Amino acid sequence: MEDNSIIDLYWARNEQAISETDKKYGTYCRSIAYNILTNNEDADECVNDTYMGAWNSMPPHRPNALQIFLGKITRRLSIDRWRYKTAEKRGGGQLEPCLDELKDCIPAGSDPERMAELHELQECYDRFVYTLTTTERRVFLLRYWYLEPISSIAKSTHFTESKVRSMLYRTRQRLKAHLEKEGF
Repeated sequence: MEDNSIIDLYWARNEQAISETDKKYGTYCRSIAYNILTNNEDADECVNDTYMGAWNSMPPHRPNALQIFLGKITRRLSIDRWRYKTAEKRGGGQLEPCLDELKDCIPAGSDPERMAELHELQECYDRFVYTLTTTERRVFLLRYWYLEPISSIAKSTHFTESKVRSMLYRTRQRLKAHLEKEGF
């Protein structure tokens, strides 16, 4: 079923929207959740919460790209669950290593003035990502958006793990320089 038809089902409040969403994007959402949580039960629960979030968002929201819309909801819910679990000294996954790798690139501080710059920072990141080659962008997003383990990225790109690590390192160095140049 096409995305627009699925969205129309949500707008019509037809429960078939959930099953059609699961058929088309269930595996995609589960992989995002699992990469963050490394637990099948938690991942499945986040995917179900994603469908509930989509149900509650449509209407009034009508996403242009359903896959990206669902991916963002799944990612946010999974990270929230990861934070809850790590606050309880449980869990783990790829989030912590990814954040550690990016810590030198991310501006420090969380005061209100910095929070106001968040939108500008996001636009700066977007501009940077679009300067990357297709391969660099794919590897960067697999690691830092989808939180894929390096071994999984190497397998899907047919690169060695060493090549993936060095590509990510060089990209992080360029990101850091880009952010400094932009005033972050």
